[in-house]
Amino acid sequence: MCVTADRTERLDRFLADQLALSRTQAGRLIADKLVTALGRPLRASAVLERGAEVTVTFPPDAPPPRTYAPAHAELRFVYEDEHLAVLDKPAGLVVHPGPGHWDDTLVNVLVGRGTALSSGSAEEGGGGRPGIVHRLDRGTSGLLVVAKSDLAHRRLAGAIERRDVTRVYAALVWGHLRKSPVEIEAPIARHPKERKRMTVAPRGRHALTHVAVVARFGVADLVRVRLGTGRTHQIRVHLAHVGHPVVGDREYAFGGSRRITPSERRAAERLEELAPRQLLHAAILAFAHPVTGEPLRLVSEWPTDIVPALAEAAGDARLLAERNPLQYLGFFASDE
Repeated sequence: MCVTADRTERLDRFLADQLALSRTQAGRLIADKLVTALGRPLRASAVLERGAEVTVTFPPDAPPPRTYAPAHAELRFVYEDEHLAVLDKPAGLVVHPGPGHWDDTLVNVLVGRGTALSSGSAEEGGGGRPGIVHRLDRGTSGLLVVAKSDLAHRRLAGAIERRDVTRVYAALVWGHLRKSPVEIEAPIARHPKERKRMTVAPRGRHALTHVAVVARFGVADLVRVRLGTGRTHQIRVHLAHVGHPVVGDREYAFGGSRRITPSERRAAERLEELAPRQLLHAAILAFAHPVTGEPLRLVSEWPTDIVPALAEAAGDARLLAERNPLQYLGFFASDE
């Protein structure tokens, strides 16, 4: 079978991820010279560039790639038909199976629900991930579209590639942006030493993020973030890079654009204590239906688990009882 890389990645990690294999199984296939490119065997340490195609030959007695075991969890769907579904992903849920999370991901939950999923084949733009058109980090909540057919998957993937899908996030970030709106354009690559992290690097892939301030609070800004590209951890890396990391983001917590007073430091400490996770939420998803062409614009409010942190930042206890805190703060007034 042939698989195509959708990002720059080391071969053994790529095979384990794409084919739902353990790293040991992937390494055995490579050691037995069963993984080739242009007819030549590859080494486990080979780094694949985006778009590279490799051929994997499974021996007759080899077990098939891992299937997707069903799992069960509550999901809220904001739109669904026979072609696609848009759900409001809770924070803490991994999107697709991979090392350490083979049986407890969104894909497993969808399988357990009986939801039809596209094949996710490389030819359909899926990169070996059934139904998954785009991703959200494990700790990020919000709107995510899932394809039920290969036709929908192919067209949605093409729309994302052409920037015809609008993805807008709400984020609470440390400090105050000096100007708004602002474009952050900085290439992103995998960190050379910490492989689970990304970083801004001269030889990374082009990445563009649009940021606008919605509300300015004492020690933080509520911002509207629109993706120009969709790199791994892009929003978190870019905001940290310009000195305004996402509140509650322990992985990309570096940065800070200004000195703060002792009273501001105390306020920041209280806010950090109320942040159970990164305060980043996919709030708006807009695109043309891949089959009917109908324009869809779907919204998701600020999740209840991070409302106390938002209220603390704003210094407004009324937010604790507000059912629509983002609307209350004017977030949805303009998302262009």
